[in-house]
Amino acid sequence: MRILGIDPGFAIVGWGIVERQGAVCIPVACGAIRTPAHTKIETRLAQIYTDMNTLLEKYLPDEMAVEELFFNTNITTGIAVAEARGVILTAAALHGVPVREYTPLQVKQAVVGYGKADKHQVITMVTSLLRLPAPPKPDDTADALAIAWCHAQCAGSRISRFFNQ
Repeated sequence: MRILGIDPGFAIVGWGIVERQGAVCIPVACGAIRTPAHTKIETRLAQIYTDMNTLLEKYLPDEMAVEELFFNTNITTGIAVAEARGVILTAAALHGVPVREYTPLQVKQAVVGYGKADKHQVITMVTSLLRLPAPPKPDDTADALAIAWCHAQCAGSRISRFFNQ
């Protein structure tokens, strides 16, 4: 099963693709969609949509795993990220790619074994689990690979019924 993990953002959308072959996850590709600052919101959303379509058409994932939004203190940023997330989900739907959503706590639990792990711990474990030669850059890309790994571990397992309820 080919899984596209997405760490939604507005300035940076991290993405990572893993191929689950039995109990093994093999990294396929990863990167980030970057939108230029000081650009109209509709232009940035259009770029995210276009780049998502390109990823979906190039890598043909079987499923997509997306991190659920976590609102911190800046509600304005949260709204922009929610709009970007909507564009990402729309692209998946139009390509017929099923989407599963995971909270940051679920992703950290699956990757590190501790739901309150810090970013450095997640990056270290993703690098190790996927046998990458170096930590993925930027951090958003590492997060996307962690989301894909989380889904690879949960998809098809009986525990998956507790996710995405």
